Amino acid sequence: MSRINLVTPEQENPEQAELYAAITSQLGMVPNFLKVFANSPAALKAFLGLHTIANEGELTAKTKERIALGLAEQNACEYCVSAHTAIGKGVGLTTDEMAANRAGGSQDAQAAIAVKFARSLAEHNGEVTTAELLEIRNAGYSDAEIVEIITHVGMNIMTNILGKASRVAIDFPKVALQKAS
Repeated sequence: MSRINLVTPEQENPEQAELYAAITSQLGMVPNFLKVFANSPAALKAFLGLHTIANEGELTAKTKERIALGLAEQNACEYCVSAHTAIGKGVGLTTDEMAANRAGGSQDAQAAIAVKFARSLAEHNGEVTTAELLEIRNAGYSDAEIVEIITHVGMNIMTNILGKASRVAIDFPKVALQKAS
């Protein structure tokens, strides 16, 4: 049971109803974590705006999901692991690839460096080394893509924190964490 209210259709105000309609038109549903965000329409709009902008960048959908899976596991957010496993399948990631992402790597050498860099950013609150920046650049990532990775790290940490703090019910096929939380 969620420790923070899920705004249901019976509780929604006109602004929340409008946001839910937009989300449903995109996703076909309103995931529970967005129902938590909806307690503050301003917070929900901020998240949706950041998510929209972040999805317009140069990183591939697979790379974004690899990063999300790596961070969800690192941050022990079962909701996010479950959600991004479903999304990862949708963008073409294999079960083995997603397991590698959750362990902090990838079967793809270039993507492995992005996942590793993202997890280092999260673990060290942005204090990455010059060597780490050189490694990601040498792997072929542009400064634009590095900034996008940083953006995705911030966005995923926010959703990991929301998922854990609220203990929101998982409304995707449940995937257990690989390690104890």
